Amino acid sequence: MSELIKKEHVDASRGKIAEVVSYLAELPQIECPVVHRFAPGCYLREITMPKDSVVVGKIHATEHFNIIISGSATVITINDSGDFERVLVSAGDTFVSGAGVQKAVVNHADCTWQTVHVTDKTDIAEIEKDVIAESYDQLAISSLIAEAGRIE
Repeated sequence: MSELIKKEHVDASRGKIAEVVSYLAELPQIECPVVHRFAPGCYLREITMPKDSVVVGKIHATEHFNIIISGSATVITINDSGDFERVLVSAGDTFVSGAGVQKAVVNHADCTWQTVHVTDKTDIAEIEKDVIAESYDQLAISSLIAEAGRIE
């Protein structure tokens, strides 16, 4: 992990995101095309999401770049204070998501979105083990282990 995840942030996020995910799970599910690209030391994941769709991303365990190639969307996350944060993004925007972030994305137009991850791996399942947390509990445990490794 590139940064230590604060326990308070994990606790605040867990409950609120669970509520949002529960609500969104009731909506019709769609398939969004994903393209995987590789360069030395780099994995780029590109997803295309249709207009008027809502997509809930996975919990990211690492800090990474996000690049909006086309379209526009409102990104909903939980900030360090445990409050919902909404940001409008559109084609041409590039930003960094911190470790421990899970996004709900409301697409206002067809949206193509890229994430860039540092890795030498090319097997998607192996990459996801490194960059995705299956739960907030896993994220908190991984963070504690990383912190323990820093203690001398």
